Amino acid sequence: MTNPFFTDWTSPYQAPPLDRFRPEHFPPAYTLALAEHTAEIAAIAENPAPPSFENVVTALEKSGRLLTRVDGVFSNLASSATGDALQAIELELAPRLSAHWSAISMHPALFARLDAVFQKRATLGLEAEQLRVLERYHLDFVRAGARAEGEARDRLAAIGQRLAVLGTQFEQNVLGDEEDWVLTLTEAQMAGVPPAVRDAAAARARELGEHMPFAVTLTRSSVEPMLQFADDRSLREQLYRAWASRGDQDNGRNNKAIIAEMLGLRAERARLLGYENYAAFRLADSMAGT
Repeated sequence: MTNPFFTDWTSPYQAPPLDRFRPEHFPPAYTLALAEHTAEIAAIAENPAPPSFENVVTALEKSGRLLTRVDGVFSNLASSATGDALQAIELELAPRLSAHWSAISMHPALFARLDAVFQKRATLGLEAEQLRVLERYHLDFVRAGARAEGEARDRLAAIGQRLAVLGTQFEQNVLGDEEDWVLTLTEAQMAGVPPAVRDAAAARARELGEHMPFAVTLTRSSVEPMLQFADDRSLREQLYRAWASRGDQDNGRNNKAIIAEMLGLRAERARLLGYENYAAFRLADSMAGT
């Protein structure tokens, strides 16, 4: 079967033909996309022309088109129609993608060109939107470790790869608990629920082969409407407690150890970047300064 990533998409608005993608399509697509993006980044970093907004920032904006396309399809399917094969690919890709982005953020020649444009930004006559994009790129590079050196640079890259793996495992554990949990409901328990939500719960019961007329799972589209509309308060409490405890069950998908390791790595990364703690790092670019 032809890999859909290597053909033109003729669907309306060139939307991805999701029914044609198979797990085996993603590894070769990622391999090509990462190689293309790496070559594009090298061309930007090694451009002999003086650094400018156009040949640095605009070039960065236009780079990685195939990678964006592959990532968009893969992340959609991995979060909504996953399986063992996709999850195995996701775990294999996590450190690989993290290493790719770390190599870009910590590319000395690339950051030197970006920094040169940033330092003279007030004299470039940039529009407000262009200035914001330039400032955001520069800040993202700095926060990713562009100014780190030696062992700190290597450690930041290693932390990024490990966090990528842990984050993937965390999400897969939550998704596994979502898929395994089913609550069957009676007609009386559906009081207050709109017809569209009732129809979806009935369809889910038929799909799962349940003997009860309605079934709810912990997928967001299933549980949230029930929390919003169901009249039965005890039912809403049961659903909420199950929803809030995903990844916190006594099974092989418990996330406690993953959370502890993630917190430690986040704190270490924050310190390496010059912040007192991870909260300070996380909020530095998202809160008003005064």
